Amino acid sequence: MVKIYVIYNFGQYNHLIHRTLRDIGVEVKLVENTTPVKELINADGIVIGGGPSLERTGMCERYLDEIDVPFLGICLGHQLMAKHFGGEIGRGESGGYAEVKVRIVERDIIFESLPEEWKVWASHADEVKKLPPDFKVIATSDICEIEGMRHKTEAIYGIQWHPEVFHTEKGEEFYKNFVKICKR
Repeated sequence: MVKIYVIYNFGQYNHLIHRTLRDIGVEVKLVENTTPVKELINADGIVIGGGPSLERTGMCERYLDEIDVPFLGICLGHQLMAKHFGGEIGRGESGGYAEVKVRIVERDIIFESLPEEWKVWASHADEVKKLPPDFKVIATSDICEIEGMRHKTEAIYGIQWHPEVFHTEKGEEFYKNFVKICKR
């Protein structure tokens, strides 16, 4: 069974990420963002959850540097990855949570079986404004150029939206695709 840790960054949806992964048959554990690296190295994958601010992301940047597994950053986790790897984040023009139509820019296993465009639930209070070196845009929308990104050679993904919420179409399928990546 695949083991995935969800890093708790004080976001309102972190428990839903945990539940969604559990419901699709993953051995999953929600862990504090101050958990020592040595307690996470047996994971097959890590999801860096959302939260209120980059200042409260604990040891997440160390996890990215020291743990060699697939990563998925959700909302704040996506922004943290961009900043950590040399990108830029800033205020979004569209503000809080709303329905957004996301479009795939580049096909990837993370989007297997998903349509070219679908509705998601996302906050754009803050967003990735400049892509980090060695990353590429994989999803976009009319309100945010970098809705989704991935590292060019590593299994490191970031998305602005929340696949785990009811308002997002195909959310469970998206997480199943991340699980496939973790099995490789």
